[in-house]
Amino acid sequence: MFTYLTRLWDIRHFWLSLVRMDLRTRYRRSVLGLGWSLLQPLTMTLVLCVVFAHFVKVDVRDYVPHLLTGLVCWNFLVACSVQGCQSFFLGEQYIRQTPLPLGVYPLRTAIGAVFHLSMGLLVLLLVTGILRGPASPYAYLSLLPSLALLFVFGWSVAVLAGTANVFFQDTQHLAEVGFQILFYLTPIIYRVEDLAGHQLGWLLQLNPVVPFLQLVRTPLLYGTPPSIGVLAAACGLTAVAVIAASATLRKMQDTLVFYL
Repeated sequence: MFTYLTRLWDIRHFWLSLVRMDLRTRYRRSVLGLGWSLLQPLTMTLVLCVVFAHFVKVDVRDYVPHLLTGLVCWNFLVACSVQGCQSFFLGEQYIRQTPLPLGVYPLRTAIGAVFHLSMGLLVLLLVTGILRGPASPYAYLSLLPSLALLFVFGWSVAVLAGTANVFFQDTQHLAEVGFQILFYLTPIIYRVEDLAGHQLGWLLQLNPVVPFLQLVRTPLLYGTPPSIGVLAAACGLTAVAVIAASATLRKMQDTLVFYL
């Protein structure tokens, strides 16, 4: 693993140039530019807040940070999974010409997604600070390992999604449908405690997205680091994803090119 990561670091100028190219292509000749990456969660938050404030009578000061945190993290995971399905096809010309580590191409997707995640978190910190007041510096520092876990998990998911899509090209379409279903099974527009005692509450215990949401929400909304249990669950999920992605990359390093 260390040797593989060292090889990736040695060619950092290559995959960083790919990320820059993706961002420039996406926002070329755009009036709002990077603002488009923030428009979707902000618009969704505004619409849902208007609806819930009138019909469910939620406290906007509590609900806005809760909802915006969920949408920002959710968009990151969806981007890693759905866009990761095309990661090897986008790098096909490089894969055919140069035997670079295959992890470069899902990494390209994950870094682009984490860039938009960072932009969303900056807005989230501003909104949370205005509505709820600034949290303690210790709580903000606890976000760093949490975001590192989220990035590694997203990168691993992009590897698995990209490999699966090479062999079964309906993977991306299935992922899009699956995430639409999973969205309503994830406490994004509602809170975990809202389902306490409900007969479907046990589904949240099986949802792999929940620990990562709590890693980010707890410091921002409650001003405290996440609990040991939440951190352990996120580390366990990340470890499983990393092991699966590592095994996949090792097996497909020399043979994936024949399936493109």
